[in-house]
This record gives sequence, C-alpha cells and structure tokens, in this order.
Amino acid sequence: MSIERIELSELGEFGLINHLTKNIELQNASSIVGVGDDAAVIDHFGKQTVVTSDLLLEGVHFDLMYTPLKHLGYKSVVVNLSDVYAMNAIPTQIIVSIGISNRFGLEALNEFYEGIYAACNAYGVDLVGGDTTTSQKGFVISVTALGEVAPDKFVKRSTAQKGDLLCVSGDLGAPYIGLLFLEREKKIFLESPGVQPDLEQETYVIGRILKPEARKDIIEFFAEQEILPTAMMDISDGLSSEILHICKNSGLGCVLYEDKIPIAEETRKAAFKFEIDPTACALSGGEEYELVFTVSQKDYEKIAANNQISIVGYMTAQEEGAHIITKGGSTHSITAQGWNHLK
Repeated sequence: MSIERIELSELGEFGLINHLTKNIELQNASSIVGVGDDAAVIDHFGKQTVVTSDLLLEGVHFDLMYTPLKHLGYKSVVVNLSDVYAMNAIPTQIIVSIGISNRFGLEALNEFYEGIYAACNAYGVDLVGGDTTTSQKGFVISVTALGEVAPDKFVKRSTAQKGDLLCVSGDLGAPYIGLLFLEREKKIFLESPGVQPDLEQETYVIGRILKPEARKDIIEFFAEQEILPTAMMDISDGLSSEILHICKNSGLGCVLYEDKIPIAEETRKAAFKFEIDPTACALSGGEEYELVFTVSQKDYEKIAANNQISIVGYMTAQEEGAHIITKGGSTHSITAQGWNHLK
C-alpha cells in the first residue's frame, strides 16, 4: 500500500505551520502566548532569563543517510537544552525555524516534529514559535532555547577557583565511536547497496550519537544538594577543548588524571575494533552533551556520592599550565585536539 505524498506547496506556509503546531499544549506558567501570534510572550516571574541558539546544517552537522528524522528533531532540541543546563538554568521554551527543499514531503516533516515534541515532553519545554522557509539545497535547522535561573545562580566558564575539583558527568567517547561505525557502514553501503548494515552489537555508542540526552538530572542534583558549581560548560567539542576553555577563561591551569576519565565498557570494546585509544576518543571526540564543571573542595562528599559524576582532576595556578597525568604516570600538556598516546 503506497502512502500518497502530500506536497508542502499544497499546504502553503501558514497551513504547514498550523499542521505542525496544532496539538501544542503549553507546560510552563512562564509561557503566556505561544505559537499562532506575531510573537511569543514569556514572563519568568522575577527569575533571570538564559538564551542560547544553534544552527544545524545538513552535510555539516548531520547526514540524513544514517540519521532518522525523528532522531534529528530530538537531537536538535537536546543540544540547545544542554547549553541552558550548562548555565545551571532550567530550559522552559524553544523556537524552531527550518529551511526545507522540495525533497521533503509532509510525512518527513511530521517525523522530524515528532522528535521535537518528544524532546519537549521529556524535558518539560514549550515550543512557542519559529519560521519555515524554502532552502535551495539541504535541510537547515535553527533552534533557540530560553531558560530561567534564580537571580545570580547562573554559572559561567570564567569563575573557577584554584584548588577546585574538576568533574564530568556520565561517560565519554561513545558518540565519536558511534559516528565512526555509521560512517563505515555508509561507505560500505555506497560501494555495495545490497549489503545490510551490521550495527547490532553497537547500540550503546550509536545511540549516544543519534539520540543524545542533556543532563537535566545533574542540574536537579545541584539544586537538591545546594551545590553551586564555580564554572561549567557542556562537552560539545571534546573534554580537552572544554577544559582548556575553563582554564583560559578563569585564568587557571589544571591537572587531569587519565585513569579518572569515565569511559563505558561498551565504548572501550568498540574503540578497540577501530584500533583507536578510548582515552583519545574521550578527550577529543565531542558531541557528548555531558557537563564538565568545577566545584569547591567543600562539596567533595556530596559530589563523590553521585555515581553519575566523576572527579577527574583539580584546578591549579595558571603558570602551572594544563596537564594530563597518564595511567603510566607521565605528564603531558593538554591540547585542544586531545592527547595522543602515539606522540
């Protein structure tokens, strides 16, 4: 049974927006006016507002050969919410704008928006506006996220202190290896279209690249335990790169211990299939959306009690530089490309 393709030109822009947004139910009291007017109206009732935006381009940030549209919609939202959480704020609203070519029918857009709404429901966020336009080539996605934070409880990258503990959430390196598997299977498929992809054993690493999650739970933990990190950011460009941002912005150095970096067993096994070092994947892989943050030593016991957080090092004086101490006990400078066993 073939499903008749509905052309977007038949609906027109307003018809398309009405179709994609007709079932929205607002979840946040701060969302006063949502989709359907000239602009949204938001009132954060005395809290401070956090705003962030991301642009995702087909062929640069995602490949539709192996990225399901529903996953893409979900991930487009999550990567923005992660930036809000990285400020120690709670995301409340998003605005989604897309540029689409005539390659896409209504069915494809429905799938993409299913992913957007799934993320909104999972994180308690309202979609309150956006725009649709024609793109000559490729799929363009722009997401803006707003969040709220109690006055002066936001956390920047530039406020770490000497002696602070350096911490990360979750485990690292998996998305990079997931991407290697997807790229490998794409290459095989392009060379031999009849060959079915073999990814059954790698659900963990592939799930981490196609459907990342933002660390809402860590921000809720900070609130419950009355912990205010001294500096924080999310890991989108690799752990080493983000640590260097915190060091530079805070005017500090650091010591990072290789054996403290959290790497899942599934990631280690998958890395060895490519004969690459799991530590290198964790340091320079990126697209993690885990949080890297610093806390005062007085919070050590609270942090150590959370099995989703690893203490991986500590902050030092700027003149001491940023270093990683390997499992073998040697010391190397941290570089933005990640650190390499083979150098």
